[in-house]
Amino acid sequence: MKQSGYLTTSDHHRIHYDQFKAGHKRVIIIAHGFFNSKQAVVLKRLAGSLNNEYDVILFDFRGHGQSKGLFYWTAKEYLDLVSVVEFAGRSYERIGLIGLSLGAATSIIAASKTSLINSIISISAPVEFTKIDYRFWELNVKNDLFYNLFGEGRQGKGVRPGPFWFKKEKPLAVVKKTKTPIFYIHGDSDWVIRYWHSEELYKNTTAFKRLSIIKNGPHAEHLFLEHKDEMLRLIREWFRETLK
Repeated sequence: MKQSGYLTTSDHHRIHYDQFKAGHKRVIIIAHGFFNSKQAVVLKRLAGSLNNEYDVILFDFRGHGQSKGLFYWTAKEYLDLVSVVEFAGRSYERIGLIGLSLGAATSIIAASKTSLINSIISISAPVEFTKIDYRFWELNVKNDLFYNLFGEGRQGKGVRPGPFWFKKEKPLAVVKKTKTPIFYIHGDSDWVIRYWHSEELYKNTTAFKRLSIIKNGPHAEHLFLEHKDEMLRLIREWFRETLK
């Protein structure tokens, strides 16, 4: 059963969510990346693949999809995620997060703000916003152009950008303080955020942790397009271990 609605953040932004209920006591929250939304086909498929074991919540960060406001480049988006986590905490015994790209960075920051998060899977996270190393001259034509411009990747795309100069917390700094178990997944062919980011985050994580570098793996949600079976296996194994 799908239930949709709005949540209000502590700074008065309205965040839209879709909750897929299957009667489970554990829930997975999926935090999309920049220029994406909960309407992305690949994320909806991911939610469907997990729904047999977990309830799933998809939501839109501010400035994306059906949520209000502007996007603040990870400076304020943790407030959106915390509001979703607190909402989930009223109904579920255990909460897991899957964050992709900037959504993964925000997941790490959010884990330093609340104790309600029990487990995180961080996919293609940067150590900090200013160190993202996107190289347009190494453009992945298959994923960046054909899928996003001409394929089903067009669905759910878009952003309403806000100021980018606000101070941003660095995942590499806050991850040293969090006690939440974190599983880092990164593709070694990521053309947006190089896999050394996850390696550094892993080295600096003091909580229970794991790292998997996917051979020939692209960026974020594209890992589910080219390595679906491996990604789902890794996700299921991790959450079965950490969301008992």
